[in-house]
Amino acid sequence: LPPKKSSPHPSSAERCLLLSSQIYPIHLPRETRTRRALLICNIEFEHLRRRNGAEVDVDGMTKLLEGLGYVVEPHCNLTSQEMAAVMKDFANHKDHWTSDSTFLVFMSHGVRAGLCGTKSRDKTTDILSLDTIYNKFNNKHCQALLGKPKVVIIQSCRGGNIGSVLVRDSAEPALPAPSSAHTIPEGLENDAICEVHLESDFATLHSSTPDTVSWRSPVTGCVFIQRLIEQFRNHAYNSNLQEIFRKVQYSFGNFPQQLPAQERTTMLRKFYLFPGH
Repeated sequence: LPPKKSSPHPSSAERCLLLSSQIYPIHLPRETRTRRALLICNIEFEHLRRRNGAEVDVDGMTKLLEGLGYVVEPHCNLTSQEMAAVMKDFANHKDHWTSDSTFLVFMSHGVRAGLCGTKSRDKTTDILSLDTIYNKFNNKHCQALLGKPKVVIIQSCRGGNIGSVLVRDSAEPALPAPSSAHTIPEGLENDAICEVHLESDFATLHSSTPDTVSWRSPVTGCVFIQRLIEQFRNHAYNSNLQEIFRKVQYSFGNFPQQLPAQERTTMLRKFYLFPGH
């Protein structure tokens, strides 16, 4: 008999295997999985105005993340040094070894260079560089999260000054932010077993584009946080993370004063939260 010709098209099993390899896995059942989320929100400042309404954002994000299966570790009113120390401790938490992902949520006044600590006076004092976030959780300093999604949510202004009845998350409302963008560090980590990317598996959604403001209501909280929570609640069950991010951005089509931005994203696969599983 002549040899059987192989089909040029992959079988159903092969297609399923290919698709599954492009999705971040959930290795452990819900009962033994230990998802953790870090939430840092600065509300009170020594020299800058109070971020009225931010308490609503803390409550909303906490409920959202808990509903997605994360134990939320909240911190409020920290200097830039204290924020860095909290991140270091969180990155070293043993629960990350039995987790499949993490959320890192930051809410504060901000400038182009980063996030304002509680002692910030202007665009240069007590500023947490955004690079610090990625450095603390990269594959060199947080190996427990190697190959696992690290979702960064940043609510802050990044400069700009336009009038509105809402409150701006800006440390210097009368001055433009510096024009230079932060640089993304490059490199490879060489450990005892294999060579991996120094920085990978991050997905970042910033509340606004560079040099622009981010809007907050003193009563209902930040517009960005409100719409982000809404999109996660409506679509986490059937959409991957970056598609949810796109839906958040799309929801600002009728709000030209602000547009969230996906930046410094190094996701190698699709991340589905699978709420309830």
